[in-house]
Parts: sequence; C-alpha cells; structure tokens
Amino acid sequence: MQAPPPRNDGPRINEDIRVPKVLLIDQNGEKQGIMPTAAAVEAALEVGLDLVEVSPNSDPPVCKILDYGKYKFQEQKKKNEARKRQKVVEVKEIKLRPNIDTHDYDVKAKAMHRFFEEGDKVKVTLRFRGRELAHPELGMKLLQQVKTEFEPIAKVEYEPRMEGKQMIMILAPR
Repeated sequence: MQAPPPRNDGPRINEDIRVPKVLLIDQNGEKQGIMPTAAAVEAALEVGLDLVEVSPNSDPPVCKILDYGKYKFQEQKKKNEARKRQKVVEVKEIKLRPNIDTHDYDVKAKAMHRFFEEGDKVKVTLRFRGRELAHPELGMKLLQQVKTEFEPIAKVEYEPRMEGKQMIMILAPR
C-alpha cells in the first residue's frame, strides 16, 4: 500500500514534514531548540497535539506544537475578516445630454455626490444625437462645469474625450 499524496492546501503537519531537523516551539510558545523531526513529532503526540510547520523557508524550518484543527479555523476566520473589510470600488455611470435643463442636472449632481460619498467612481457619459454632434463644444463646456463643481471631492481620472457619438469622463473620489 502506498502513502497518500502530500497535501498542499496548508502547512505540512506531523509525518508530512520531511526535513531532518526542525526548530521546535512548544504549545506554550517557548523555543525548545533544534531537534530531529522524529523527536519533535513524538513530543507533539505526547501532549496530544500536532506538529505544524509554520515557517518552511527558514533554515532550519520552524515547527510549532498546536491543535491543527483550531489553527486552521483561526486562519479561515482571519481570511474572512480581511475579505469583509475590503471595499470593492464600483464605476457608476451618469448619462447626460448636451442641452440638459438645470433641474435635471441638479438631480444628476446629487446622485454623483452620493456615489462619491460611498467611495465609488463615476463615469459621466454625454450622448450626442442628431445635430447635437455638430456642437461638441457644448458638451465639453458641460463636462468642464461638472469637473469644476466636483473639484473639491473628486479628481478627474480620465479627461473628457469624444468616443463615437458620446463624450466620456471618469471621476474618482479624493
């Protein structure tokens, strides 16, 4: 019968540790010194715990006597906590037209303020239709107005640029 394949989903434990000597740290966190791996595994089994390789790249590798199940659980909790804290930055889109009315513009500006407070980026898309394409300077003027209005709370990440029949600008919160 052959040995099971080595696990590579975490640190090596007990018999999976294949180096001749290790630096042992006992269950109380005290350094026991460099000893043969077999003796370290024996010491771990005597207290009913596992020998876990915590630093495989050092010379000699550092192994600790601890409860492997509990150790793995604590690592999983740390990963979940880190994932909870991270913020995914979304790009929200606001669509405008070159001849937008002041009230409609105010409503869009209010939404943009809310997006910046939430920490999201805003992509301002200005769509031209029909004869509006003949006056891109009107669109540029509107995007410059947006740029100056949001100067204190947002920085321009992508300057206003014409792409086909629309003008695009991306703003990110400061």
